[in-house]
Amino acid sequence: MLTNYDELNDVQIDVLREIGNIGAGNAATALSTILDERVEISLPRVRITDFDTAVNALGGAETMTVGVLVNFSGEANGMIMFLLNMEDAKAIMSILIQDEGEDNGQLSELKLSAIKEIGNILGSSYINSISTLTGLTINISIPYIAIDMAGALMSVPIIEFGSVGDKVMFIEECFSAEENNLTSNIIMFAEIETLKIIMERLGLGI
Repeated sequence: MLTNYDELNDVQIDVLREIGNIGAGNAATALSTILDERVEISLPRVRITDFDTAVNALGGAETMTVGVLVNFSGEANGMIMFLLNMEDAKAIMSILIQDEGEDNGQLSELKLSAIKEIGNILGSSYINSISTLTGLTINISIPYIAIDMAGALMSVPIIEFGSVGDKVMFIEECFSAEENNLTSNIIMFAEIETLKIIMERLGLGI
C-alpha cells in the first residue's frame, strides 16, 4: 500500500516522467501560441526529487524567483508551481509588452499579470496531459503569483504536502524560440490517493 513518494518503484516513476514529458510538449505548443513564433523544447529533465535538491536546482534558497501556483482538484488533487528566474521573466515580458516604458528593472502589475497567465497556461498543459492519459476529470484553480526567494516559494508545497513525503516531480525544460531562450522549472505534487488513481487508470496497480 503506497503511503508516500519514497515507495514508488522504477516503473511508477517512469510513468510520472512520461506524464511530465507529454506535459512539456503541450507547454511548448502553448508557449509558441503566446509568443507568436516557433518554439522548440529540449528534452525535458524530469526527476522525482526532494525539496532541498529542487531548491538547489533553482539556484539556491536565496535566489529571487517568480512563482505561479495552480491547484488542481476533482478526480485528481494536487498542485503545480511554475518557476522562472527574474531575468527570464523580464526577457519574456519584453517580448509580450513592448511599449510600457521604463520600469526601473521591476516587473509592473501588467507584466506580473501576464506572467501569471503564462504560468496558468503552462500549468494547464500538464494537467491536460494527465487528464488525456487517464480520462480523469480535473479542475484547476485561478493562478496565484509571488516573487520571493526560491526557498520561501518552496515552503508552500512543503507546508501543504510535507506530511506525505518530501518528494516532488521536478521538471527542468528549455524553450528555444527564434531569438529567445527560456528556461523554466515546474514543480508538480499530486496527493497519494491521486497517484494511486493515476497508476490504476494506466494499468499499474499499487
